[in-house]
Amino acid sequence: MNARDLTLSERLAGFVANTSCDAIPAAVVHRAKRHILDTLGAALAGATALEARSARTVMSAGSHGNVLAWGTQQTFGARDAAFVNGVAAHALELDDSGGCDHSGAVVLPAAFAALACAERSVSGREFLAAVVMGYDVGRRVLEACGGYSLHNGRGWHSTMTCGVFGAAAASARLLGLDAAHTAAALGHAGSFSGGLWGFIHDASQTKRMHTGRAAEGGLLAALLAKQDVSGPTQVFENVWGGFFNAFAPDTQQPEALLADLGVTWKIMRCSIKPHASCRSTHAAVDATLQLRGRQPDLDLDKLRGVHVRLSAFVNNMCGGRDLDKLASAQMSMPHAIAAVLVHGHAGIGAYLEAQRHDPRIAAVMARVTLEVDPTMSDLDEPVITLSMADAEPRSQQVLMPLGDPRNPVSDEDLAAKYRVLAGMTIAEAPMNALETAVLDLDSLADVRTLMPWLSGDADAKPVLR
Repeated sequence: MNARDLTLSERLAGFVANTSCDAIPAAVVHRAKRHILDTLGAALAGATALEARSARTVMSAGSHGNVLAWGTQQTFGARDAAFVNGVAAHALELDDSGGCDHSGAVVLPAAFAALACAERSVSGREFLAAVVMGYDVGRRVLEACGGYSLHNGRGWHSTMTCGVFGAAAASARLLGLDAAHTAAALGHAGSFSGGLWGFIHDASQTKRMHTGRAAEGGLLAALLAKQDVSGPTQVFENVWGGFFNAFAPDTQQPEALLADLGVTWKIMRCSIKPHASCRSTHAAVDATLQLRGRQPDLDLDKLRGVHVRLSAFVNNMCGGRDLDKLASAQMSMPHAIAAVLVHGHAGIGAYLEAQRHDPRIAAVMARVTLEVDPTMSDLDEPVITLSMADAEPRSQQVLMPLGDPRNPVSDEDLAAKYRVLAGMTIAEAPMNALETAVLDLDSLADVRTLMPWLSGDADAKPVLR
């Protein structure tokens, strides 16, 4: 069949199934290893969160299997493991962004669960290729929906709506599916898509479930395709029931799905998060850190106010001030700014219950004002102005926050982040062994040798909330 006679999903599936490991550039492989290590660290710490524990409790009823819930001693069937590990990876808002959006927390749980279903050993090189494909497909679907702000601005949470395709692609590759079966998996994924931003209005913890559902749905899509269950070949086409017509009727750009395929690798645009908050607050955090300076104890009595000029889109997403739950606090730009001024950082330690209810946080947040600038584009970074009683007001705008691929977290800082997070649930020896193996993953003969190092004692730790 001529390539031009293939549908969009069939052409994308051919890329996923048939691209050689050798065709993936060394820089892309290195980036994938960084994101795998970062995601595992986030998930190991996230296993202690309330949402992750609740997910394990729900899934433990009737679930039997040998796939580990990372950071614990519990095992589940593959689908349930993909769900609980996906929830854990996103539970502390420390997973990567810039893909589907949270690609690591979607693709990695599905990929590791798929290993248990593969009827063969999988080398580190092949695993890396599958992960790269997952990141690529999830992001391409989002760009074909019109991009992050347009798709999410309609109320869809792209981490789930688009991420399920990335999870399906990675799972299909690891299961050894050919192009036709991979296309069927993408077809199934279209019907398993969903996820709304409704959680933003009342501090709902549903957001944490989206990564788990996308991982589970993508794995299920590939497993069904493996059993010869057919999926719609026109899932992306301009037909009634096509994904773009249903999810992005006014913003779709279907040509973006295949643009520069195999030339532009989407994982290269993803960010690693140094702060424990929504990515849209990171530029504000960095700007406040610069304005705050290196003073160990800022005299908060001299704080007159913090003015934030920001886009309507970011204000709607991160303008809230509800600190009742960890999830809502991490979506709050006023809290992120206050955390920097009070605690000197916006790491996970600044977001735990006792710290976010520190009376000083409430006092500083009361002095943070948000002003929507109608001239700003949706994803323009905010301008922060700090006013102190003993100094002239100073303003700062950070255009490329730390963790952006153009301003990356160093390998040393990435490793330090991983060790702090992984050390919350696993011992030092397996933590070090896992780090060494992941950073040398392309030399590993069988990825399943990583599994024992992911076992930990999260259930014996205090609940992070």
